Order: sequence, then C-alpha cells, then structure tokens
Amino acid sequence: MNMSPFFKKRTKKNKVPTIPESKILENSTKIISPKLEDNIYEINKIFQKNMDFLIRKFNLFGKTPAVLICLKSLVSTEKIDRDIIKLLQEGEPLSDPSQQVTQYIINNILYFSDVKEVSELSSFIKAISSGKALILIEGEEYGIELDVVEKEKRSIEEPATERVVRGPRDGFIEQIMTNISLLRYRLPVPEFQIEETEVGKRTRTKVAICYMDDIVSEDLLKEVKMRIDAINIDSILDAGYIEQFIQDRPNSPFPQVQNTERPDKVIGNILEGRVAILIDGSPFALIVPATFNQFYQTSEDYYERWIISSFVRIVRMAALIFSLTFSSFYITVLSFHPELIPANFVVAAASGRQGVPFPVIFEVLVMEFAMEILREATVRMPQQVGGALSIVGVLVVGQAAVQAGFVSPITVVIIALSTIGSFATPSYNAATAFRMLRFLLIILAGTFGLLGLAVGIMLVLNHMLSLRSFGIPYMTPFSPGNIKSLKDSIFRAPFYWLKERPAENHVRDAQRIGKKVKDTTKNNFLDNNGGDFDET
Repeated sequence: MNMSPFFKKRTKKNKVPTIPESKILENSTKIISPKLEDNIYEINKIFQKNMDFLIRKFNLFGKTPAVLICLKSLVSTEKIDRDIIKLLQEGEPLSDPSQQVTQYIINNILYFSDVKEVSELSSFIKAISSGKALILIEGEEYGIELDVVEKEKRSIEEPATERVVRGPRDGFIEQIMTNISLLRYRLPVPEFQIEETEVGKRTRTKVAICYMDDIVSEDLLKEVKMRIDAINIDSILDAGYIEQFIQDRPNSPFPQVQNTERPDKVIGNILEGRVAILIDGSPFALIVPATFNQFYQTSEDYYERWIISSFVRIVRMAALIFSLTFSSFYITVLSFHPELIPANFVVAAASGRQGVPFPVIFEVLVMEFAMEILREATVRMPQQVGGALSIVGVLVVGQAAVQAGFVSPITVVIIALSTIGSFATPSYNAATAFRMLRFLLIILAGTFGLLGLAVGIMLVLNHMLSLRSFGIPYMTPFSPGNIKSLKDSIFRAPFYWLKERPAENHVRDAQRIGKKVKDTTKNNFLDNNGGDFDET
C-alpha cells in the first residue's frame, strides 16, 4: 500500500543569489604536490594570519623532511608531542624501499584509531579547520590526517527549560558526538540509524538525522533529507536556523517543528516513527513531524501513573485556553455584556474601576504589554538580578499602579492569572504563539464585543486546522479524528491500551505492545506458602 502523506513545500521561483564558495570548495580540484615546500606555501596562503596556526618541521626517522600542520587552539599539544612527533622522529625507517611511506607510518608507527590518507588540498584545509593535525612528507603524494581534537565542553546536566520531578536528569550539550552517545545509550540496537550531512557553505556544520530504520516511514525520511539538502545558506549556528528552513509554514506563529534538550524525549519520539535532527554546536534536537498535541505534553507524563498524567494534561490544556481567552473575555463582559455575569460581580468590578480614566481595553493592553516587558527583562537580566526584578515588578509596580488610579485591582488579577496560565505550557514556542494571539483577541473583543471574540477564536482555530507538519495535519488526532491516537492526547490512557504507534506517522511497524502475559507469580507464591506470607 503506497502512502504519500509527506508533501513537498512550495518553492518560490524567484532567482536566488549565489552564495560565495568557501576556500575549501575553491581548492576542491587541487592535489597536493610531492614537493613539501609547495604544499606549505599553499596552506600558508590561507592560514598564515591566524595566531593559533602551527607549522612544526621535523625529520622523519631522522633524515626525511616532514611537517606537521594544525591549529593549536583546537588540538591536544600533548598528544602531538608524545604520540606523533616523538614516534616519527625515533621510529625505524622502512626496510623495503618500494613500500609507501604513509602506509608504513599508519600501519606500524602511529597509535591512532582515526587516521587516514588524503590527497586533495581541500580535504587538508577542511581537516585543519576542524581541529585535526596533518603530516606532509617530502616526496609523498599523500598526507596523513590525524584526529587530535580537544574541544572544551560543558558537563551534562539537567536542561533548565525542561525540568521534571520524575525522570532522567541528563540533557544535550553543544557537542554532537556527546549527544549521539546519549541517544545510543538509551537505544542500543542496530536498527537505530544516524546519518550525517553538512549544512552551511562556510561553517560546514555537521547535522545528524536519527531514526529507527524498521519503523520510520520512507516517505517521511526522504522528505526530511530533501528539505535539509535544499538549505542554501552560508552558516548554521543553531538548530533554530534549520527549523525555520524546513517547516511548512514559516509565517505561522505556531511552531511546526518540536525542539527539546532531553534525550529521553527524543528517543520516545523516534520510537513512535518520527525523525530527530541533531546539529553540532546546539544543545537542542529537532523532532519532525510535530503536531499541536505534542507541545503540551512532557516526557514525565509517561513516567507517572496514567490517572495522574491525564489530570496534569487536562490542567495544562485548561491553562492554555484560559491564558488565551481570559483577558479578552473580561473586556467583553465588562464593556459589552455585563448581563452575562452575576450582578454582585458587576457591582464589585464597577466599584473597583472608579477613578480609572481609561477604558477597559486600553487598561488591559497596557498591563499585558507591561507584563511582556517584565517577562523579557527577567529573562535577559543576570540570574542573580532577574528574580528580584520579577518580584519588584509584580508587587511594587502593580500595587503602585492600582494606588495611583491607572488600573483597577481586578484588572491586575485578571492579567496575573492569564500570565500564570501561559507558564503552564511546557513548550516555550507554543506559549509565545498564544501570548501573541492574546493581543489580537483583546483588540477584537474590545472593538466588537462577544462577536469579535468568537470571530477571533474561529480565525485561530481555522489557521491551526490549515497547518501541516511534513504532510501531517497539525491538529491530528482531533481533526482528522483518530480514535486510537486520542488515547494519548488530552488524557493518557494506560500503557496496555496504547498497543500501536500513532497512526498519523504511517509507520512500517505499528505494534509496540504485545499481548498481555498472565502473571501467575503471586498465585504460585501463595499456593506454595499455604496462602500466608512467612517472614522466615
């Protein structure tokens, strides 16, 4: 059965300006020369201005001129001194003159697992730039490339943006090989495939595409590779670059690619038939396809019992809807439809607004905007100052505004509750999208009342229903409806109900939980002990 749900993005026919090629590609056709000085001259032209550029000349086996080239800031000088130069100077020369020198050195002298011969000048330039050491020998048409990279990296710790009460505490860091090891540790099976590619004509950033070979849809995998290969940019500095290039609707406020710093979350999505993308230099992994359902779920939902997880998910969804509509509904009721609420509340709200010179919509907009400024200032300030700033902003500024008569006390409460509701969304991107749309609903509600609020909500829902992520409807499993996938949506069913992987991913192996095996251990134990527990 041929399933092709993964549609290609629409591409503009506008002429794209050509990006200048890097020096690596400029020298892709040049071959190294048997003359050592010619090679040194070519490489010197490119790297001689760099303060960390090192050329170490020595005599191979005490007689043949040779040179080692590297960037000192990226390599381990201790390895170079002890394991390369010393061995090559003191080693015994070839007994067979017909034997190739570079092969003899690789097979008999050096103790490196990652070592190879190279002949293209472009490979030399790329290797030097990435922190490897090169050995060139007089009279040889091949050089030796050695991996002596020693990069600084931070320790593995719990992600600050995705903390959990129960679950693993490790998170991704900036080095891609360390991140891959965290995934391999959790999924030590040969079906787990990791393909490497490079993106960025100047940065040549490593990108890893991770998937389960016997689960993932071939159409999805092909589409992911095609979109990554189509990226034409000079630099990739973070996962956010690739996210913006591969999503279906870049102009939508809603994220269509999920990002996470948690290895356990990545593995969970890979086992459901999705594809993960790791980028060297970024602690965030990208997961595709991504539906709206995924952005209010956390990995901790699967570590707790299903009743607790379901309750927490319902609370998150209610908080998300609450944060989007509460401010605009407050404006609608107070300005246009006071008959919708009890008379006592109307009297209390009206009395609280005595002396406030501004209409309700202006009052709410100013407070919402002030909360956004306070939120941004708290994030950008140093950690020691940020906490104090948030407390001062909420307590002192809010109280002073009420006493000065700029806003009413009930408005401060409404804005505070809406803001707290947005914090309950686990995904920062999704929460930001709803905070932006909150301003749209406030303006519509303040202008047209309940009709404007209803139209605004319909516009938001209609836009979400029109979105797709790699061909998958954004609002699945709600629209189009899927009963099996609904078991893991607003609430989380017990594991023995979740026997199949999500149907929307069109996986090749849908079964993930087998038949339940009857547990007779307890009965046998009671039978063998006469129905009583004997402590002895």
